[in-house]
Amino acid sequence: MERIIAFIYLILLLPVALNAQQKPRLIVRADDLGSFASANQAILLTVDQGITTSVELMMNCPWTPEALNLLKDYPNLDVGVHLMITSEWDNYKWRPLTQAPSITDSLGFFYSFINPNPLAPGRAIQEHVWNLADIEREFRAQIEMAKATVPQVSHISTHILCGIWDEDVKTMLDRLAKEYKLPQDFDYNIELFPMDPFDKSADLQTKISRFIDALELLEPTKTYLFVEHPGLDVDEMETVGHEGYRNVRKDRSDITKILTHPEVRQKIKDLGIELVDFKQAGLK
Repeated sequence: MERIIAFIYLILLLPVALNAQQKPRLIVRADDLGSFASANQAILLTVDQGITTSVELMMNCPWTPEALNLLKDYPNLDVGVHLMITSEWDNYKWRPLTQAPSITDSLGFFYSFINPNPLAPGRAIQEHVWNLADIEREFRAQIEMAKATVPQVSHISTHILCGIWDEDVKTMLDRLAKEYKLPQDFDYNIELFPMDPFDKSADLQTKISRFIDALELLEPTKTYLFVEHPGLDVDEMETVGHEGYRNVRKDRSDITKILTHPEVRQKIKDLGIELVDFKQAGLK
């Protein structure tokens, strides 16, 4: 009799279990923690009141110490070390943690870009004679600082894809990821979110509608990755920009509003989308 009852329970619960397995899953990744005070505030706001599930920490920035202190209150938050070898903003620059002369300008700051920017000639790494050893030394320093200060750091991501722009750089970073036992973001079983980048000139409601439309495209059994850069509409961000991208203040404050918007949170609930982090996504 007990076996019959157990079998009946199994039959009744099986559809529930199968339905749970069929849900689309979504990682919402907020990049550039540590870059600005307002970025720190905005990113953690999207964690507390929004849909962000993973944050990417930059180790070289003036507001990194504040980010490290803030993360102490988020011991379960998934954190990636966001490796960086560029400093793109005109009025706000970052330096390497190491001596890396082949990837820095005459003032000791990282070059602005990886690839040449026709609007800002001479400011890209590829326009200079760079040294792989300098990049490896710098990546190592950033990884080791992250591991020493953030107990829950789980993976590696790269700022402006600085780990895949050259085959030798990619091979080196693959080796470091294995050495430090930190998978890279593309090592996980994930797919890119099915939406082109936001039109930065669009109004907020148009951006929200586009994001919600993309949520409706998520397929069961798959895990998707959405990446953006939350910020705040504050004076700190007013002069942040570079040739080709000037409306950073409004653009990034809109991202924060999207990731915390009631319509977005309700749509995720209605569609049964499961918000997960990299650790829950699983490796390929």
